Amino acid sequence: MALIVQKYGGTSVGSAERIQAVARRVVETVKAGNQLVVVVSAMGKTTDGLVKLAHELSSEPSRRELDMLLVTGEQVTIALLSIAIQELGQPAISLTGAQAGIFTEAEHTRARILEIVPDRVERHLKEGKVVVVAGFQGVIATEDREITTLGRGGSDTSAVALAAALKASACEIYTDVPGILTTDPRIVPAAQLLTEITADEMLELASLGAKVLHPRAVEIAKNYGVPLVVRSSWTDEPGTWVMSPVPRSRSLTGLEIARSVDAVEFSTNQAKIALLQVPDRAGIAGQLFGALAREHVDVDLIVQSIHEGNTNDIAFTVNKQASKLAQAVAEAISPVLHDNFVPSHDRVLVAGDIAKVSIVGAGMIGRPGVAAQMFKTLATAGINIQMISTSEIKVSCVIAAADSDRAIASLCQQFEISTSSNEHDRQHPNAPSVRGVALDLDRARLAILQVPDRPGMAAELFGILAANNISLDAIIQSQRTRVIAGVATRDIACTVAQGDAADAKRALEASVAQLGCGAVVVNKSIAKVSIVGAGMISNPGVAAKMFNCLAEAGINIQMISTSEIKISCVVSQSQGVDALKAIHQAFGLG
Repeated sequence: MALIVQKYGGTSVGSAERIQAVARRVVETVKAGNQLVVVVSAMGKTTDGLVKLAHELSSEPSRRELDMLLVTGEQVTIALLSIAIQELGQPAISLTGAQAGIFTEAEHTRARILEIVPDRVERHLKEGKVVVVAGFQGVIATEDREITTLGRGGSDTSAVALAAALKASACEIYTDVPGILTTDPRIVPAAQLLTEITADEMLELASLGAKVLHPRAVEIAKNYGVPLVVRSSWTDEPGTWVMSPVPRSRSLTGLEIARSVDAVEFSTNQAKIALLQVPDRAGIAGQLFGALAREHVDVDLIVQSIHEGNTNDIAFTVNKQASKLAQAVAEAISPVLHDNFVPSHDRVLVAGDIAKVSIVGAGMIGRPGVAAQMFKTLATAGINIQMISTSEIKVSCVIAAADSDRAIASLCQQFEISTSSNEHDRQHPNAPSVRGVALDLDRARLAILQVPDRPGMAAELFGILAANNISLDAIIQSQRTRVIAGVATRDIACTVAQGDAADAKRALEASVAQLGCGAVVVNKSIAKVSIVGAGMISNPGVAAKMFNCLAEAGINIQMISTSEIKISCVVSQSQGVDALKAIHQAFGLG
């Protein structure tokens, strides 16, 4: 007999008729020989309506009272669904999050799950009942038993966490779409349904705004090896499976907050090549990486910094064995990129004595201090960062090769990782090079100019943002140094949520002068378009194809940031939708 956890979102339980349809599916699942826990959201737009009511009474309602109010939405649904299941002759019982044993940290409206004690759920399952649990909510493990809510994506999180605690055979997420699609079907109607996707790919896509699954839920599924499938509430189609690796043994205590970083990875066989002051126009990146792809040069990290005047810097890393060929290609194409104006030896820089160290972990999502913690650890060890590239689940720093052993040891100690690994152990040779395309229109670019080029500066700056609870994603450090008042400086840029941009600028401006930095500049008129695919590691030319299709659409790239399985480009906000459509078509995903 299999134990299954099913989750139904607000649309799936939006009316009495839809609740009856869910009840019929639940009973069919039990008749097939399964034990069943069902997690539900509030009906339709109930939560939005409750929030609106609260704000009609107060411009800034108490977060505690908001939690007390919002949990009523799910409690309506669990009672109604239990009644509908019982009406079909199947015993069922409804439980609030507290009754189901979901204990959280003491953070109203945005709590994370600390632990699940599923004794009562297991007792009711043994009695042959379907257990209907209110998603999105829990209780603080103190004498007062304060009610909390889990914030955005809370019902997905509740469902997968219960599946982990119960060691369920599968967690099924039922929604109003057939599964995970190659992109947003509202923008590209020809988007295809994926039969499967890796947890790492799903984490990247979910964090980029693919709203079918919340990244917190995917994080738990990956960490605890929960088989996860996304299906439509309206059909019996198989949906999309999210494939997680076999996990290491992991305690259920501190379920959502125990570990933000799971691995420290490194690659010492690296060389860095930078092209400085290339013209800031569409097509430049496509020409460069197209030339490298034609010579079968497999590029690792790619960083394009913010423009200065009408030029950009582009830097990339390659395997050391390919560095001479990559340098030759860069020097050969440099006159073309620079309009035959500047000799290539003045515009192509090569560093063969570098290494890359990375921290990896699904738990980094939504924890703004993790990157700052990495930078501070390297600074304390006296290690200067030459290049930064980030994704939602990975932060990579290029450093001097001579510093690599010290960096690895320091990071392992800081994040309590027992052993480090070569990053190439994470390859997925059979995965497609591009699984999906995502567009995020809710980003702003934050640039800190003239940052002194010395150990600890990145840690200071991003520590300030972390202290103000501001999450950031793409982080770019320029390759070009400028000497100001005898001090070598670089520019650093990152992307943040638009709603956080003003607070981020205000927090930084209070400290940058003291740190010796220049101005803090915000640009809200940007969009971030990304491709995700675990197979791109072993497929040279993916980046070139992305850059070329943007150039052909007349779209200029303002920033580039990459990880092994993701390439992100910052473009003008007005061109974001066109960029998504062009990339989706270029990779034949429709």
